[in-house]
Amino acid sequence: MRARAATWSPQVVTIPMLDAILGDHAGELGADATPYRNHACRVANLCLAQAADGGEALEKVAVAAAFHDLGIWTDHTFDYLAPSVRLASAWLAGHGKTGWTEEIAAMILSHHKITPYQEKNGWLVEPFRRADWIDVTRGALTLGAPRTFIAALYAQWPDAGFHRRLLQLELGHLRKHPLNPLPMFRL
Repeated sequence: MRARAATWSPQVVTIPMLDAILGDHAGELGADATPYRNHACRVANLCLAQAADGGEALEKVAVAAAFHDLGIWTDHTFDYLAPSVRLASAWLAGHGKTGWTEEIAAMILSHHKITPYQEKNGWLVEPFRRADWIDVTRGALTLGAPRTFIAALYAQWPDAGFHRRLLQLELGHLRKHPLNPLPMFRL
């Protein structure tokens, strides 16, 4: 896969694989199921708008988007990258897609990386990292995405309290771990 210039269109309205994965974890997500699904759909669309062409891109992005923060709910921790990778790896193994494990693990482990990912050119890691930063900042960081595109994603998949919930979880983590406030961030 070769990188291409971002087109910032079209939106992928339904992502069945992402919905199926999140459906399997609806009980663990509880009241956060819709807010998290909407976040995952926005991130997936932001990633796909700037990702390399390829038939597997949608599926890989769907898997990474579904699992990237899921460890927060499944393992009840804000140090969730390793649990999220574990969940994704198990899902990939169970669905005959172990060849994707290294790339999807890198997508999850690097999605809060502050500096650009430069290790494997052509992988979806950097577009995914950029997509999550755009969404987690609610478009304050656009990283080249048109504000109209970001607004359209929020119109399709509203915040539904996702960012407020992240703040609540972060404050709870901070009270317990004041010396490690953001364990998921990487340089």
